[in-house]
Amino acid sequence: MYSIRLWTVRHARLLEHVYRIFEPVIVKLQPLWNSVGYQRAEKPVSMVEKFSKELLFDCKMCGQCILSSTGMSCPMNCPKSLRNGPCGGVRANGNCEVKPEMRCVWVEAWDGSQKMKGSDKIHVVQLPVDHSQKGSSSWLRVARNTSDSTQDSKSVSK
Repeated sequence: MYSIRLWTVRHARLLEHVYRIFEPVIVKLQPLWNSVGYQRAEKPVSMVEKFSKELLFDCKMCGQCILSSTGMSCPMNCPKSLRNGPCGGVRANGNCEVKPEMRCVWVEAWDGSQKMKGSDKIHVVQLPVDHSQKGSSSWLRVARNTSDSTQDSKSVSK
């Protein structure tokens, strides 16, 4: 898993491109999510999401994915669960102080983000993790939020 996780960071630009194609598809499926119901869709979608993200990113399914902001390095892999950058214990070689055999996820995040078009997103301060969303699909959350904001802007313009 660890070697695949490092591969995804090295290929962050490619994965960013893939996600830019994938996200609109999930959003366009909004009528399906509404007809099925988000509660019903949650389990199968989160299973697919968990399988794919666990394989590629060693994802912990926090439900609030920020991979596109962190160079495709999941910050939930940090032994200290730091969401906004490295702790003060990053070793000189870039490895973690808690797991010395592992590169700091934030060193990886910086490297990955520099390969991405949206490299400045790494500077955005993230909200603390809402643990009540653990295990839920961030894909469905993106679809719902995008659809809600689109509907809000349509109602404002009328």
